[in-house]
Amino acid sequence: MLDGILTDASENYAYAYFGIIIVIALAEWAVPRRAPGETLTVRWVNNFALTIVDSIVLRVVFPVATITWAVVCAERGWGLLNSVEWPRPLVWLIAIGALDLALYGQHRLLHAVPILWRIHRTHHSDIDYDFTTGARFHPIESVYTTLVQFGAITLIGAPAASVFVAQVLSLLATFVEHGNVRIPRAVEAALRTVFVTPDMHRIHHSQVGRESRSNFSNLFSWWDRLFGTYVKEPAAGHDAIAFGLPGFQERKHATLHWMLAQPFLPDSQAPSPAERAAAVPPRTHDTTAAENSAAVAATTSAPR
Repeated sequence: MLDGILTDASENYAYAYFGIIIVIALAEWAVPRRAPGETLTVRWVNNFALTIVDSIVLRVVFPVATITWAVVCAERGWGLLNSVEWPRPLVWLIAIGALDLALYGQHRLLHAVPILWRIHRTHHSDIDYDFTTGARFHPIESVYTTLVQFGAITLIGAPAASVFVAQVLSLLATFVEHGNVRIPRAVEAALRTVFVTPDMHRIHHSQVGRESRSNFSNLFSWWDRLFGTYVKEPAAGHDAIAFGLPGFQERKHATLHWMLAQPFLPDSQAPSPAERAAAVPPRTHDTTAAENSAAVAATTSAPR
């Protein structure tokens, strides 16, 4: 029965895509975490224009979709899960968890490897933070992410239907975690024990170096706790987080052609997270706002 979701996969994905956009946009209007900035219109138009470019590039570069590739792997017996006879629910849980772990790993590499950071900074240079930030990825980064997905599917041997479910969950998580939405504190704390919440991921978009090198998880929040990259609260508080990157604060960097050009701009315009955090060593435990406060002056008063 679960495999039946692939019958209308494209249609189901479209329903999920536009459905979550409508829901999260309404939530941002009803219960915003912060007041929208003056660049809201130009950001929304150009962030979604960028995701359209991404889609076109991916169609050209990858004529075979990840779901089709999962079917090929199953037919040829490639990957761990294609070589064992385990209960289907267990296989699905392992596949979805492993694919999410792969997203965590590729995200950390985007911040650790200089050439990857150059393409990922298009995402981090958004001067405000709302669900459209989740659509702001450079086409080269989308190609890189898709290559990682192909590799993960091959190694894991994830069933095609589980790949589709994992991608839908990742899509929902990406828009939700970038949402400018206020969630009751008790509810947010409960959700965060398992899932990435907007408050948790918002910290990752801080200009403070040690905060931008934290909270890499996509769907399940436990990867950051497991690998020591979890930060509980921002030093300046959620209402005072400074978003974007030094060198990309001008309004022009919210436009499509400048977003596409960013990986090729001089390094001096946007130091890497490691350079911005050089003065403050990272912590490997649940860092709180109080523990971070000493780092604010060092990481926000000078260009990074």
